[in-house]
Amino acid sequence: MLTKKPLPRMGKLSPQLFNEIIFPKTGAPDNKLLVGPRHGFDAAIIDVGNQVMIVAEDPTFGVPSWGWRHFGWGIVNICASDVAVFGVKPKYMTICLLLPIDTPREVLEEIWDAIHSECIKLDITVVGGHTGVYGGILYPLNGGCTVWGFADKGKYVTPGGARVGDKLLITKGAAIEATAILALQYPKRLSRAFGTSFVLKAQDLYWQMSVVEDALTAFNVGGVTAMHDATEGGVLGGIYEIVEASNVGVKVYLDKIKVLEETKRVCEFFHIDPYTSISEGTLVFTVKPNMVEEVVSKLRKKSIEAMVVGEIVDLKEGRKVILNDGKEVELQFPEEDPFWKAFFETLEKPDS
Repeated sequence: MLTKKPLPRMGKLSPQLFNEIIFPKTGAPDNKLLVGPRHGFDAAIIDVGNQVMIVAEDPTFGVPSWGWRHFGWGIVNICASDVAVFGVKPKYMTICLLLPIDTPREVLEEIWDAIHSECIKLDITVVGGHTGVYGGILYPLNGGCTVWGFADKGKYVTPGGARVGDKLLITKGAAIEATAILALQYPKRLSRAFGTSFVLKAQDLYWQMSVVEDALTAFNVGGVTAMHDATEGGVLGGIYEIVEASNVGVKVYLDKIKVLEETKRVCEFFHIDPYTSISEGTLVFTVKPNMVEEVVSKLRKKSIEAMVVGEIVDLKEGRKVILNDGKEVELQFPEEDPFWKAFFETLEKPDS
């Protein structure tokens, strides 16, 4: 008798569990659904006549020590990023905002002001949703934010568009989100280890946890064939999802993936791998070789660093990560993002 694979202790489902439980049961079929639920795809594509609609949904959470402006900013930018990686401008949003019992009015006001401000900045219109106070939750929770936008047919990319010969790029570096959130959550213990100015610099990475500008800038240059944001599973997880969706092989050079000094120290402190830790804000994308220089230059003009970290190869050549010593290992999707263990195991302990 086969033993059924259990759910992960934390984090999103593995490709195997998704394929076994979710993918076979997605309700009534509809021929206007061009791209539906697929592991590694952050949005769906629906034929709406002369155009297509790109629609994505995401939960996010906040913790009091971060400050509620961070939470509101994150809701908009993290959710909008899932539409932007298709090369499509996010335009409309609904949100389900759940508040614990005894939440002060001022907390909701601060969260909502940040949501409104970011929506104005990104030209996103809030068209509906739900907000209420409920038991059983510790902190304000975005139970689900839906963002969508529209594009002409054929004027978008998906994570499944990478082709043999394309160059593989990322923006910013590894573990952006893990670094920022752990620095926000545990400033005292990190300050004792590395100093206050270090912690402030690490915390400031939170405002880079968006790929909206990265993705739209790169796509508008031309030559981009696939895009994905490096959320759970980090940079290597994001790369895996692109090559799996595209049915291609890859060579990834680990020494080409930038790891900021703040990230290096925070990840070492919490004993987590920066290459497989959550990195919202890092765009993983593939570009036709003749367009790489122009795409990198345009991103640089927006103060966004981009780096070539590998190339797409035929699937027969495999999916390889070339380590710093030259050794090759198989690229695999991380069973569990190491960030979650570091975050939740210490969440109930005071930062002292």
